[in-house]
Amino acid sequence: MPPAVQETVRELVDLSPVLTRLGERFTAAGFEVHLVGGSVRDALLSAGSAGGRGTGMAPGDLDVTTDARPEQVLDLLRGFASSTWNSGIAFGTVGAEVDGVRLEITTFRADRYDRESRNPEVAWGDSLVDDLARRDFTVNAMAVSLGPDRTVTDPYGGLGDLLAGRLRTPGAAEDSFADDPLRMLRAVRFVAQLGLTPVDEVVAAMTSLAPELGRITPERVQVELSKTLLQHSPRAALELFVATGLADVVLPELSALRMEIDEHHQHKDVYTHSLTVLDRAIALEEADPDAESPDLVLRLAALLHDIGKPATRRHEPRGRVSFHHHEVVGAKLVRKRLQALRYSKEVVESVARLTFLHLRFHGYGRGEWTDSAVRRYVTDAGDLLPRLHKLVRSDCTTRNKRRAAALSATYDALERRIAELSAAEDLARVRPDLDGNAIMEILGIPPGREVGEAWKHLKDLRLERGPLAPEEAEAELRSWWAARTGA
Repeated sequence: MPPAVQETVRELVDLSPVLTRLGERFTAAGFEVHLVGGSVRDALLSAGSAGGRGTGMAPGDLDVTTDARPEQVLDLLRGFASSTWNSGIAFGTVGAEVDGVRLEITTFRADRYDRESRNPEVAWGDSLVDDLARRDFTVNAMAVSLGPDRTVTDPYGGLGDLLAGRLRTPGAAEDSFADDPLRMLRAVRFVAQLGLTPVDEVVAAMTSLAPELGRITPERVQVELSKTLLQHSPRAALELFVATGLADVVLPELSALRMEIDEHHQHKDVYTHSLTVLDRAIALEEADPDAESPDLVLRLAALLHDIGKPATRRHEPRGRVSFHHHEVVGAKLVRKRLQALRYSKEVVESVARLTFLHLRFHGYGRGEWTDSAVRRYVTDAGDLLPRLHKLVRSDCTTRNKRRAAALSATYDALERRIAELSAAEDLARVRPDLDGNAIMEILGIPPGREVGEAWKHLKDLRLERGPLAPEEAEAELRSWWAARTGA
């Protein structure tokens, strides 16, 4: 590694007083201690040594390796760390917090994998270079000593790979991925996160070993998929994800979108369209100062909004193709797949609802919707309305400039109508004109199912006709109740 680069990394490490003090403590006790992995990689990136693709070392998220055994690490941290945790101690990792900085300190390892389970047979090692050999990629197999010499160790050419924008494994890619199949999803993530391109050997190994992802728990898979989607530009990574067959194991509904819509190749395939919608949604999200960014719900919805199309495709006369009710089928598929990947209930339901609603705008025509229809659009979207706006706009990917301009103008008009009605009626909090207590008092009924039915009836009236005067609402309630009870 060039002396200037080594000096840059040393200086970045010295910016952290915690690392300096940690190094002094371990060195005084006669142990090696090194900063490793992503921290060193990002330090190099932040220094501009690899084209400026990185964001710098992330304080509070630092990985350290040492030849000290876990029990010795705990002894050294006593009186130094404000807290420690040993949930990973079986794998040689001790967690600690020092002055607000979180550290993971792991003993050198020389693991062996049985390639049937997802966990290694942990074995302690005595060599830093051997420890680095078991890292996932060369760009993560660099270390800088926290001892006084601050030596930078790069035995597998990680810096050269960063400079070249290359993603390689320290050893044979097939061995690395067979040991831990999750590394294949990390490769996908690093394409998006670091702008790296995997070498042919890595792509070939990912392709041949993709079925091995079945050994990995859904929770771990979901974390990597989410990290990929949350990057600024995940498209190339997702293309690798699909091309290598990893998506067939993790998200087969995405792979299924690669279909020619008709035999004449006149219509865009749904897969390319979905990636374009994702690109556009990210651009709208990042341009909105009031939006959450990165927004996992919006990005999942943009990627998956059309996954109901393969199951609903029908060839019609004159070469036309239809996908009737694909939003209904798609919402069910989204819910099933995201639940299988252990996403939270909130994420699952939000993405499914956006998928279900993404086509409704196309019934707006040239503004023929009544105020009632606009109210229902807003109410059905609820707090997802800002995301729905972005999804619908992103979904208009036609290359016909006149049609694109017309769709944009029409949606502008819908948003103006929503704003006008919202200002007049507070659509974000539409409620019936009578609450549950008033319903029970007027009808003389106790709490129960009938109160809920009456509440829903009054809410439907509110959406249909706008706010009602109290006496009008009461009259409507009594009329509904009389019809229901046969009085």
